[in-house]
Amino acid sequence: MTFLDEVKTAVTPRAALLIVGVLGLQLLFIASYVGALHSPKPTDVKIGVVAPGQLAGQLAADLEQLPGKPLSPRTLPDEGTARHQMLNRDIDAALIVDAQGTTDTLLIASGQGSTETGVLVNIFDQIEQQQRRGLRLDDVAPASPHDAHGLSSFYLVVGWCVGGYLCAGALAISAGARPANRARATIRLLVMAGYAIVGGLLGAVIAGPILSALPGSLFGLWGLGALTVFAVGAATLALQSVFGIVGIGVAILLIVIAGNPSAGGAVPISLLPDFWRSIGPALPPGSATWVARSIAYFHGNAVAVRLIVLSAWAVGGTLLLLLMSSLRGRGGKDDGSEAATTPGTPHTPGTPHAPDGADAGPSGA
Repeated sequence: MTFLDEVKTAVTPRAALLIVGVLGLQLLFIASYVGALHSPKPTDVKIGVVAPGQLAGQLAADLEQLPGKPLSPRTLPDEGTARHQMLNRDIDAALIVDAQGTTDTLLIASGQGSTETGVLVNIFDQIEQQQRRGLRLDDVAPASPHDAHGLSSFYLVVGWCVGGYLCAGALAISAGARPANRARATIRLLVMAGYAIVGGLLGAVIAGPILSALPGSLFGLWGLGALTVFAVGAATLALQSVFGIVGIGVAILLIVIAGNPSAGGAVPISLLPDFWRSIGPALPPGSATWVARSIAYFHGNAVAVRLIVLSAWAVGGTLLLLLMSSLRGRGGKDDGSEAATTPGTPHTPGTPHAPDGADAGPSGA
């Protein structure tokens, strides 16, 4: 056998296509992360302005006209309203003008990430210096001292998402990417649900009581973790039921390549380019990161929409998987993957192994 024949045997056409696909994912990973994070610029950051009389409207108009439109200001009647809206995550910061003195107050929330806080402080520092006024900072929702730069919530979510698609991938590798009938699909979903409950709890315990990185409700984080893991896992199982083992790559494309840089973790959503800012809230990493920060620093406020998004991924993945497995069961098709033979059971040459879902006996188990 020549060397070329050895190459043809070692690298099948299917393997070559998979390698090309992996290269594509690699390039998309680089393009997505560098494109989203290389030059963060604030765009339409929601700011409250509290000032006496007509000064509030004039100041808001001036802030809205800043070059590049970094701010989206709104006038508020008093400081109490500003604090309430910040804790409800309606605005990201608020400027409180002291008409009787020369020092104004900027309300910030470092719990939503140090990057955005730093950018806002720089913008208002320059504005106050031009007016020859001072600026005092008041952190309404301070990050935990053990939560460096407010990133722990994002890293926790990344871990949950990784667990979700790796668990689904493990099921595919061990027993075939496409379950052969609805019963097998249901079993996989039950396994995923159990894994999500355990993974969500352990992640919350590590980030909370063990490392003290995230304050807030342990049970709230546990519930979020279970939902996030199951949503990603169910979506990955569904993608595998449609595309076979390639579905794992599609899941990585959606969750890792598109989802992580647009999640508002390393760089807040308000500082991302338009494309990533638009897709982030619709993907599991972005929604889960938002909810984790709300639980940790904002009393669990403003989470309903993001929980609906995560639930939609979970329900959508579940229904698609059950639908595909039902159609597959009626057609009697298999995906060509081999299930492991039972230890100690001889395999007759020329007889293919039974794929996942093929009946091994009267029970079909």
